[in-house]
Amino acid sequence: MQLIMFTKHLEGLDVAAIIEALHAVGVDGADLCVRNGYPVNPENIATALPAAAQQFAAAGLSIPLVTAPGDFNRPDIDYAERYYAACGTAGVKHIKLGYWHWQPGMRYWAEVDKIRGYLDQFQTLSARYGVQTVVHNHSGRSMGLHSCAAMNLVQGFDPQHIGVFSDPGHLSVCGEPIDMALDIVRDYLSVLAFKDLIRERVVKEGVTTWATPVRKLGWGFVDWQTTIATLKSMQFTGPISMHSEYAGEPPETVIDLARADTRFIRSLIDGGI
Repeated sequence: MQLIMFTKHLEGLDVAAIIEALHAVGVDGADLCVRNGYPVNPENIATALPAAAQQFAAAGLSIPLVTAPGDFNRPDIDYAERYYAACGTAGVKHIKLGYWHWQPGMRYWAEVDKIRGYLDQFQTLSARYGVQTVVHNHSGRSMGLHSCAAMNLVQGFDPQHIGVFSDPGHLSVCGEPIDMALDIVRDYLSVLAFKDLIRERVVKEGVTTWATPVRKLGWGFVDWQTTIATLKSMQFTGPISMHSEYAGEPPETVIDLARADTRFIRSLIDGGI
C-alpha cells in the first residue's frame, strides 16, 4: 500500500514547501489538491502540474492522484479536457471528481441516470489520456454516499477508466460494515481516503442537526484493524490518501497531526494484522 497525503490543508505552501511537508509526514507522495488558490490549479495546470511532477520525482516522491474542485462534476466544464491532458502528461494515474448531491424534490433514479451519462463522457476522457476517473464516497446527501450508492453510479463502466475512491471515515458514519463495504466495490476499488469521523447530535436554539466532525485516526468510528485486514486479504496495493482534514489548523499543526496518523496506519500495516 502506498501512503500519500491530501494537500488541501497545506494551502498557502508552494510546491517546494509541500514536498518538505510530505517528507516530514513520512509519506510516499501527494494526493495533490489542484484547485483555485493552490500552486497548481485549473488555470495553470497544463504547465504547472508536469513541472510539479518533476520536482516531486527529484525528491523521491510521486503524485498518483489529484483532487479536482468540488464542482468539477460535469465533463463539459471548460477546463475538463485540459485537466485530463495535463494529468496524462504528468503521469498522474487518478483524478478525483467533485460531487453530485441529492436534494428534496429530486427523483433519485433519474439523477443516477444523469450522472451515469456524465461518467460515460468522463470515461472517454480517461481512455484518451490514460488517467482513471474516481468517485469518492461521501456521507450526507452525496449521490455516492456509501459503497452501495457508489456502485449505482459506476457499475458497468470499465474499471480501468472509472473507479471508486473509498473512504472508511464516511463509510463508518453511514453504517456499512467496512469489510462488507470494501467487498461491494472490490472490482472498482482504486484508491482510499483515510480519516476518522464521528456522528454527533448538535442542538442549537432548540433545533437538532447532525455533524460528522473529524477525529485523529483511532478516535472515531472507523474499525481500522478490520479495514487494514480486509485490504490485505484483497491484496490491495494502490494509493491510500491520508486526508488530514484538520480544517482551521495552521499547516505546521496539520503536518504534525498527519505524521501521527501516518505512524498509526503504518503500525497496523506492519503489525501482522
